[in-house]
Amino acid sequence: MHPVLIVRFFMNTKLKGFICGIVSAVTYGMNPLGALSLYEVGINTHSVLFYRYGLAVVILAGFLLVQKKSFTVPKKELSIAACLGVLFAISSLSLFTSFHYMDAGVASTILFVYPVMVAVIMAVFFKEKVTIITAVSILLALSGIGMLYQGGDGTSLSTIGVLLVMVSSLTYALYIIIVNKSSLKISAIKLTLYVMLFGVATIILHSFMNANTHIQLLTTPAMWGWATMLALVPTVISLILMVIAVKAIGSTPTAIMGALKPLTAVVIGVTVFGEIFTLRLGTGIVLILTAVLLIITGKSFHPKKILVRKVYQK
Repeated sequence: MHPVLIVRFFMNTKLKGFICGIVSAVTYGMNPLGALSLYEVGINTHSVLFYRYGLAVVILAGFLLVQKKSFTVPKKELSIAACLGVLFAISSLSLFTSFHYMDAGVASTILFVYPVMVAVIMAVFFKEKVTIITAVSILLALSGIGMLYQGGDGTSLSTIGVLLVMVSSLTYALYIIIVNKSSLKISAIKLTLYVMLFGVATIILHSFMNANTHIQLLTTPAMWGWATMLALVPTVISLILMVIAVKAIGSTPTAIMGALKPLTAVVIGVTVFGEIFTLRLGTGIVLILTAVLLIITGKSFHPKKILVRKVYQK
């Protein structure tokens, strides 16, 4: 292939990766749009997640059928998927429940401290070194949460709401660590299919624990439309585009563009649901996103890694 064509192909692949990464982050940030729309017509949190996960399972299973892929999974990886499914369900359930206690945009932004939690857990339990960047990131994240704790209308945010989001962040951080530390060989689509399958089971079991959390029937086309949107846009589409982005431009740039997730949720909350946006909330968002960007980019631009690259280049 001619060198010019190779350069053009490389550039197009990079461009495709960045576009997919941006769209993946924006589509994931649309979770509050579907959830709050269903809340407004009286659908409870468990039902919203039941239909989100259930319809996503159907869509992902359809992908495997079209690709003529096997549904079989080794027992070891199936047990890991079961654990991940429970963690993911708890994370989603905690986050979606927090929407009842605070603005969805604020909740989604506080959730985005999970990379910092990952760094702390890895340092404490896996003896990873805590760098200066990590320490600064943690301080910035805590400061940002402190800024967000004062709600848009001047009143303090619900303590229960904040705790729910922190639980969601922690369980998602554990989810990421288990994925990284496990020797999973199945595809991302198949893994997500079984994770959501066990997630549905977790939601159903948890719904039996309270009479007010039973699974409700969707009775109108609008309800089914919002539920399908939740399953398709912030779940299936976001997942597939994220995989494409990672393969095209790498995991670090894709993760950095993930900062658009909470920003999308804030925009939706303010423009669609009339949530109040203040300078204080904006400052808190900037602090948290700065912390996350530092914790992510810090691992890619660590001085030792740069030195090693230079040595090999010589």
